[in-house]
Amino acid sequence: MVRIGAHVDQTDPLASAAAKKAEAVQFFLGDPQGWKAPVLPEGHEAIRDSEVDVYIHAPYVVNVATSNNRIRIPSRKILAQQLEGAAQIGAKGLIVHGGHVLKKDDPQTGFDNWRKVFERMECPIPVLIENTAGGDNAMARMLERIARLWDALDGFDVGFCLDTCHAHAAGEDLTDIVDRVRAITGRIDLVHCNDSRDAFGSGADRHANLGDGKIDPELILKVVREAGAPVIVETPGDGQAADIAWLRDNL
Repeated sequence: MVRIGAHVDQTDPLASAAAKKAEAVQFFLGDPQGWKAPVLPEGHEAIRDSEVDVYIHAPYVVNVATSNNRIRIPSRKILAQQLEGAAQIGAKGLIVHGGHVLKKDDPQTGFDNWRKVFERMECPIPVLIENTAGGDNAMARMLERIARLWDALDGFDVGFCLDTCHAHAAGEDLTDIVDRVRAITGRIDLVHCNDSRDAFGSGADRHANLGDGKIDPELILKVVREAGAPVIVETPGDGQAADIAWLRDNL
């Protein structure tokens, strides 16, 4: 059976895991919209030594693809810091969004910038690049772009996080998404299992609890079953325990 958990507050992840009956947790090491160095939760040794699997999500501001030096250079710095902090806490992986290039830029610039990250950075734990929901200049919204990104990263051990809401919002059919992703990346390391508040192809990154959104629940289950990877729900907090229970009952 796959291990199922939730994105929780960083204050006391183990208490949140117990309350939600989660086998895994994901959280931020600080402000998700900030550039400060990561801060480990109090008692992080207990988190590291627990039976709960841990995933860390990098701040949303990270964009290593851009040609804007004021964003790309600090993004590389904070990504390295996040990797170090996540490793200290025993995380299974660090999830990071694919980022985007400027409107005037050739997308290849972004792919090349991603390669430079792995050429210059030590990775004590896996980096899991996540597909994103919107943006014409995104590196990881559509599978065609993800394929070009993986071509650029050939030779590096890079993981993939599949977000169901993001794929739906991007306009990618979930019916065969697992096979199509694996044909590109060779792997799916984590599933962000989220329903979507918005219609297919909307480009809107707004998560809903499972069964409360626009994605057919049976399609969500199909993705999770076929991926066979650990699952994190990033749904509204009040419904996360029910989402985890529903997945366990139906998988």
